[in-house]
Amino acid sequence: MATYATTATATTLFLILGMATTTLCLQEKGVLQMAQNHVSQAKNWVANALTLHGFESLSLSFSDHQTSVIALRDCSKLYEESESRLSHMMSQNNTYTREDALTWISAVMTNHRTCLDGVQEKGYLEAQILDRNLTMSLKQALILYSRNKVIAKGPPLQGTISKGSGILESWSEASYKPDFTVAQDGSGTHRTIQAAVNALSAMGNNRPARAIIYVKSGVYNEKVNIGQKLHNVMFVGDGIDRTVVTGNRNVVQGSTTLSSATFDVSGDGFWARDMTFENSAGPEKHQAVALKVSSDLSVFYRCSFKGYQDTLYVLSNRQFYRDCEIYGTVDFIFGDAAVVLQNCDILVRKPLSQQSNFITAQGRDDPNKNTGIAMQSCRVRAASDFASLKNSQKTFLGRPWRKYSRTVFMKSELDGMIEPKGWGEWSGSFALSTLFYGEYMNTGGGASTANRVRWPGFHVLSSATEASPFTVRQFVQGERWIPATGVPYSSGI
Repeated sequence: MATYATTATATTLFLILGMATTTLCLQEKGVLQMAQNHVSQAKNWVANALTLHGFESLSLSFSDHQTSVIALRDCSKLYEESESRLSHMMSQNNTYTREDALTWISAVMTNHRTCLDGVQEKGYLEAQILDRNLTMSLKQALILYSRNKVIAKGPPLQGTISKGSGILESWSEASYKPDFTVAQDGSGTHRTIQAAVNALSAMGNNRPARAIIYVKSGVYNEKVNIGQKLHNVMFVGDGIDRTVVTGNRNVVQGSTTLSSATFDVSGDGFWARDMTFENSAGPEKHQAVALKVSSDLSVFYRCSFKGYQDTLYVLSNRQFYRDCEIYGTVDFIFGDAAVVLQNCDILVRKPLSQQSNFITAQGRDDPNKNTGIAMQSCRVRAASDFASLKNSQKTFLGRPWRKYSRTVFMKSELDGMIEPKGWGEWSGSFALSTLFYGEYMNTGGGASTANRVRWPGFHVLSSATEASPFTVRQFVQGERWIPATGVPYSSGI
């Protein structure tokens, strides 16, 4: 039987599809416009709170006043990034896929939640008035985009821009001159990392398509910010523990969790290689971030992240870590990005005497977000300071920071220090039926699932089909942007 449509039928089908597409675009635009309006309102409220609202009326001490200002400044930065992201989506010159849209809207929602966390952490409870309208409009956008399988096929993503194929993996100073060189002895263009970043920012539209900053060996005690307008920046060091950027900001001494980060990356397409990022505050200072990342399509290769509580803050968007080392104690890989860590060493340090270790605390707070943490072919073991004590304090794979927390360990080696139940509670029965925790073909003394938690949200994945949604190919659409780095990776399970 012939299956070709007649001309009339094809024309009718074209008109129907065209009408549906037009309606969909109008619906998308309306939802995004509403979200953008609410982001702008939140941003204006924060600006007014910073400049007009009398802190004296809140009966705050000087210390509380200062920390509230820090939290509100975090909010200002987060809403500015959100406004820019939504404007990009609404531009008629930009096309994007369904996964792009879900990623970016998820990031905007995460920014909003992060703002609220920060101001409430510092006692500025009036900010709760920001919550309802913006949250609802973002939830509506997530529902809309999660239902529509394809929006439009976009061009290669920004992270694919490079000066040559595989530049992150193959670069050397001899083969390609960096745009900026940081050296403490004065042999480079700048003595501090932030000075080089500021110089790059000052170039404006004359910046190179892929800017390379080479940081020579040394310990750089400074706070570094890569702003959201600085896209496609690449950092190269001289190796783990040779090129070190360090700091000690922490929540106990007045920072918010967000602002405690030693190194803060927002600009999309950020790449880094052969560096150590550290927060040396110590376990007694609680939340103290070494690296915070909200850069979409970011890649970290042969890097080390050292801290205790909250070491690596994978805040939002799509991220990939390969051949890295992550050290910490409590919730030391946390956030709400869509992130894959592949062939990494997860090193558990000695916590405070009354603490248990939790490797992950994933922050997915809506079932339509495409976020989560995927560990593939990693090695979980005790750091040197904990090796002889690892059986004296409990260590768990993770706990649910948010209601829809999602984390998967696949084909990883789990040391016997991992508690037989595997996963810990956040607070009572919170999220135990709505989270998604999975394990697939792990090995080692802590890999047995025989005595794992019996939560409705815990799953022993029984096949590659069940595990494949959390791979580079599917979870972060890595085949669109990781190959340009030259970094080795496994696309599937």
